[in-house]
Amino acid sequence: MGETITRAQLSEAIYQEVGLSRNESADLLEMVLGEITQALLKGETVKISSFGSFSVRQKGQRIGRNPKTGEEVPILPRKVLVFRPSQLLKGRIRQGYSTRATPPAAPTTPPK
Repeated sequence: MGETITRAQLSEAIYQEVGLSRNESADLLEMVLGEITQALLKGETVKISSFGSFSVRQKGQRIGRNPKTGEEVPILPRKVLVFRPSQLLKGRIRQGYSTRATPPAAPTTPPK
């Protein structure tokens, strides 16, 4: 499994790519994440082209089972965050894994 990317690393990447100061990069990242959070809190769907969409879904009450005792317990209704990746992102992920899964081809002519 890979490494986890943190806010600090995202902020640093913005600093490196865009050329803003480190503080401005951190502020920009916080503003973007804040806008996404506020939209989700209002029940809106957030779509990021070529990446995917985030939405909040309401799950109803249901009966679950305690795995230790087998006892039935009610699971209360709740809201859950759902992420649906775009087809482009799915394709990129799939391509990345298939590239790593196959070993490099052997050279057809011997080196000189």
